[in-house]
Amino acid sequence: MIPSSPPAESPKAASLASENKPRRLGELLLAGMIITPDQLRIALHEQKKTKEQLGRILVKLDLVPEALMRDLLGAALGKGSIDLSQSDINPEAVKMIPKKLVERFRIMPVDWDEQKLVLTVAMPNTLDVGILDKIQARLKPGTTIKPVLAGESEIGHAIDKYYGFELSLDGIMREIETGEVDLDSLASAEAGEFSHPMVRLVDSLLADAVRRDASDIHIEPEAGFVRIRYRIDGVMAEMRSLHRDYLSGLVVRLKVLSKMNIAETRAPQDGRFTLRVSKREIDFRVASQPTTHGENIVLRILDRNKGILRLEYLGLDEHTMLTLKMMMAQPVGIILVTGPTGSGKTTTLYAMLNFLNTPEINIMTLEDPVEYPIQMIRQTSVNAAANLGFSEGIRSILRQDPDVILVGEIRDLDTAQMALRAAMTGHKVFSTLHTNSALGAFPRLFDIGITPDTLSGNVTGILAQRLVRKLCPQCKRPSAPTSLERSLLGVGDNEDVVIYHAIGCSACYEVGYKGRITVMEAIPIDDDFDNLISHRATKSEFSRVAHEKGLPSMADNGMHLVLKGIVSLDEISRVLDLSYRIQH
Repeated sequence: MIPSSPPAESPKAASLASENKPRRLGELLLAGMIITPDQLRIALHEQKKTKEQLGRILVKLDLVPEALMRDLLGAALGKGSIDLSQSDINPEAVKMIPKKLVERFRIMPVDWDEQKLVLTVAMPNTLDVGILDKIQARLKPGTTIKPVLAGESEIGHAIDKYYGFELSLDGIMREIETGEVDLDSLASAEAGEFSHPMVRLVDSLLADAVRRDASDIHIEPEAGFVRIRYRIDGVMAEMRSLHRDYLSGLVVRLKVLSKMNIAETRAPQDGRFTLRVSKREIDFRVASQPTTHGENIVLRILDRNKGILRLEYLGLDEHTMLTLKMMMAQPVGIILVTGPTGSGKTTTLYAMLNFLNTPEINIMTLEDPVEYPIQMIRQTSVNAAANLGFSEGIRSILRQDPDVILVGEIRDLDTAQMALRAAMTGHKVFSTLHTNSALGAFPRLFDIGITPDTLSGNVTGILAQRLVRKLCPQCKRPSAPTSLERSLLGVGDNEDVVIYHAIGCSACYEVGYKGRITVMEAIPIDDDFDNLISHRATKSEFSRVAHEKGLPSMADNGMHLVLKGIVSLDEISRVLDLSYRIQH
């Protein structure tokens, strides 16, 4: 359930709305310096053509973030606002309004107070009396509706998540096998889409994966069938098994969507496409790989609405957040984010850029490829065909008068040297490096060929991180830790400690986990570390100094999350080596 207190709003939105004199939206945004007069004129010009609300146009043009517009309007109207992406929805509230109504009016029931008979409903327009009256007519007498403002894309995602899709995989497959039309899936298809059953089968698979918050879809041919698996919260889960007869249709449809060569089956291919899933744009990156039983297809799901997080949404503890902000406050130097593939390095870098992103500085990125567009940031994809690699791209970017540079990944000596040269010449540089720990970055850079003289004095800080699954709040079960668990947690036998375990329920699809959180260690590089760098110290020497300084490790921060009941000890041990914490 969401908290009974009023939903939080941004300080800027609250201060603007606190003025006594009512003002138009454009005036409020100008007064708060959220938009410029030129941007307001662009939005008003667009409004004359489309006749849409000004707030919706400003969000659509990427002139104002949807979250800020939501908070500002909610505070100005005195109705409050809610961030649905960070709120738990009360299942009892969802049962009170049928799916047809929420889809028709684009609303989302979020909480139900049975004592006071108050139903909280998220709406993109809390002043729409007509919609409120129609909802009221469906509720039992005496029920009061409390409208709160929410972003349209957040409402759409919440509807998908809590009401589900009506596309029937079984019905579509029956139609393919028997020729009898599946009217339910046909009626549920997006307007304007082709109605061929194989098209609807692919669309339903993609929509189902998006609804379950999957990051990847794997279509894997076996000798006698086709296995379909999703990667959800970093872990693979088998979802369906189809007859081999479906393989060629699935592969051809996905190749057509991603503009691959459908006649080429012996060589790997890459492509991408954008599909409208429940009224929002979702990007898919597609890769095919020939295997012994046919072509294996993997799709990476890129949801633009979820790609750019605010720094506070990473779930970092107060000490780590403060250390990270102090690193970013340094005027020059390079910050490295380390970790294996899939550990959330890019998400962290985007959150850092989003935190620094203001009209006063010029931020430029070089990525492979650009995954999520960010307003006011110049983003470039490396292009081997155009001879634009990372090192060549950094040279070009340095001629574009940047203040902050993001280099997607340091892979070789040329890229590392160019990134450090940019840091030496008065720029903030952010990049990623594949190592297992923060302090393992230095031996890795030495192996690449970077000299200690080049490295010393130019590194601001190093982050290392992993993503761990959060326990489902609906079904997690408390228990007293065993002696081994106490040893791993670093707590004494007499300390009153409770930890939680994953169980599984319908809210988390019987997995026991729902969502992920970052476990990070942040190492600010000071004179002591620079002295070790200049002497080409080993990793153990770096670790000894970090321990003497009292810098918490990833495992320490992971244990903190376990004691807070956010994650399980089993999950931390799945992604981190905890063997050294066992007291002998």
